[in-house]
Amino acid sequence: MIRFRLAELIADKAFKERRVVSLTEVAEATGVHRATLSKMANQPGANIGTEVIDKLCRYFDCQPGDLLTYVPPEPSVASSRTESSPP
Repeated sequence: MIRFRLAELIADKAFKERRVVSLTEVAEATGVHRATLSKMANQPGANIGTEVIDKLCRYFDCQPGDLLTYVPPEPSVASSRTESSPP
């Protein structure tokens, strides 16, 4: 699953600039709807297009890998029992 690091980037920017940075501010500066940013920050696996990623990378002056990370799925309990059981 892809996890967006939007909240971390906002916190880093706020810390560096010693001020509060809101989702509304990011939305206004990037042209990305606030609801989309909220979805990215709060909904794991949100489906976000490359145009939005491009705008956010421009705003935060970062690379896509700074904005998103890949989190491998955890094995389910049922599949781990099957895999660990002797034949």
